[in-house]
Amino acid sequence: MWQFSEAVTGLADACLTLGVPVTGGNVSFYNQTGETAILPTPVVGVLGVINDVHTHLSHGLPADDLTLIVLGETKAEFDGSEWAHVVHAHLGGQPPQPDLEAERQLAEVLISAATEGMVSAAHDLSDGGLAQAVVEMCLRGNRGATLNLSGDAFTGLWSESVARAVVAVTSEQSAALLALAQQHGVPAAVMGTSGGTSFVVNAPDVTFSIAVDTLREAHMATLPALFDH
Repeated sequence: MWQFSEAVTGLADACLTLGVPVTGGNVSFYNQTGETAILPTPVVGVLGVINDVHTHLSHGLPADDLTLIVLGETKAEFDGSEWAHVVHAHLGGQPPQPDLEAERQLAEVLISAATEGMVSAAHDLSDGGLAQAVVEMCLRGNRGATLNLSGDAFTGLWSESVARAVVAVTSEQSAALLALAQQHGVPAAVMGTSGGTSFVVNAPDVTFSIAVDTLREAHMATLPALFDH
């Protein structure tokens, strides 16, 4: 109950700082199957207004040869992550530390970039980190992508640090977006390009390639496998 109470307090702080209205929500304390309980995690409904629907962004990659740029600072934060859950079946530790000011600055960059037509696609970096986000962009756009990581691939791919997003821009808009991010104090780094039929990672310590069709098969098989379990 203490964890739930603290989570709600944190949500309230974030909503006040970011000006986000909560329109509804739900939480399950007692629903469970056998000995498996549902974690007491609040589910929140929020409302946002897009002044011009034509500026709406999808996360799907719409074309080849787009530049992929990561906005925000990536740290070695893995506690409570999908990696920890899937690979080690572990839930615990110190989760990524929230930075509400960084979240506000990131939101300002994304809104300005979308309004001015700089960005072709965008995806938040949260569950699963950069790897999961780019794979979802590939699946939605039905095309591949290549990530060129200069540092530790593990951190670059799986970190779930907050206040981050990955955006796809044309080569003509790349410099403008980087300048906009700098203007708002948001770290930005070119990470790769869209195109091809595979998700490719090139890093000093690892290189691999997975066909988008293979990723789609794994993605579509998740729920059937759970129901058959």
